[in-house]
Amino acid sequence: MKVGFLLFPNLTQLDFTGPLQVLHRMPGATVTLAAKTMAPVPSDCGLSLVPTSTLAKCEPLDLLCVPGGFGIEQAIADDETMAFVERQGRSAKWMTSVCTGAFILGAAGLLRGKRATTHWAYLPLLEKVGAIAVPGRRAVRDGNIVTGGGVTAGIDFAFNLVAEIAGEGAARLIQLSLEYDPSPPIDGGTPERAWPETRQALDGRYTKRLEATEAVLTRRLG
Repeated sequence: MKVGFLLFPNLTQLDFTGPLQVLHRMPGATVTLAAKTMAPVPSDCGLSLVPTSTLAKCEPLDLLCVPGGFGIEQAIADDETMAFVERQGRSAKWMTSVCTGAFILGAAGLLRGKRATTHWAYLPLLEKVGAIAVPGRRAVRDGNIVTGGGVTAGIDFAFNLVAEIAGEGAARLIQLSLEYDPSPPIDGGTPERAWPETRQALDGRYTKRLEATEAVLTRRLG
């Protein structure tokens, strides 16, 4: 199984490293980290990521995972990046995303008529790319398209993929090896369970980001 991740500047590193930690342990998996150049790619938190292939030289993949982050607008506006996603989408067995990476898939025309999820704050924008938003889910599969919710949901999303591709036994082995048994010290990690004042404090922070994403999608999709 040839697993690839798209890297672009200002991606959210946990969108990438969470699924990477799970998927690279899948039996038979080889991993490619693809970016425009071989230069280190800055993430959103000061951690730079080192590609293993350029987009131009990346071979056809069995599975492509696209992370999200505040760099998605630049990625969607970049013709080479979008051509790579479209090219992989024509041959890959699985096209996947975490968080707002869904909009890169959507801008490539891969989510039309598909059930999908993304970060909770961006769910209403899925309509812009022709997708059917599914709220309250950590991962959503529709055919060969699998989308994950916001950031940490990428880990659950990856376990869903491993169970689907390699079987639940393989997923259980990886889960135990990673000691993945979440027990958040503070409840409120979903909009439904969040304290009202917490939700109100965050809502305003996403307004400009949503406007920027919608604008670049409009330019790309018309």
